[in-house]
Amino acid sequence: MKPENPQPEGSADVPQWDQLAESVLSPLGYDVLEASLKGGKNGVLLVRIERKDEVPISVSDLERANRALGARLDQLEALLLEHYLLQVESPGADRPLYTARHFERFVGLKVKVRSPEGNFTGRVGPVRGDMVEFLLEKDKTRTLKLGTFRAHLAEWPDKPR
Repeated sequence: MKPENPQPEGSADVPQWDQLAESVLSPLGYDVLEASLKGGKNGVLLVRIERKDEVPISVSDLERANRALGARLDQLEALLLEHYLLQVESPGADRPLYTARHFERFVGLKVKVRSPEGNFTGRVGPVRGDMVEFLLEKDKTRTLKLGTFRAHLAEWPDKPR
């Protein structure tokens, strides 16, 4: 479940931020993990990306994505805020996990989970279809359906995954 991204005020024709970023960056080989406008009149448009081939993001990847997205946003300038800062970054240590593949990549690592049934920290266990099992303390487990909870890495792997 990706976070909701508000549209700019008075611009119903502009796609949501994640959809806009995805339309520009997906053809370049990037997945958009998160895109949101933060702040008021002089906001920051924050876009977190990863490579589709799962190779770690490099500085040149960030520069390439920033240039492409910036060019598209310049075309929409009349619909956006007067002043904004575009910030494209890798997901970092508190990386959000959304898809089955995300969880498969990070099996065994500790994650923080927020769900309607309560928040907890556990290790990513087996992924079966759209169900993710989490290993908790004292040999307990918890299984949740993708899209019904939010999860972020609580530790980073020794090697890129």
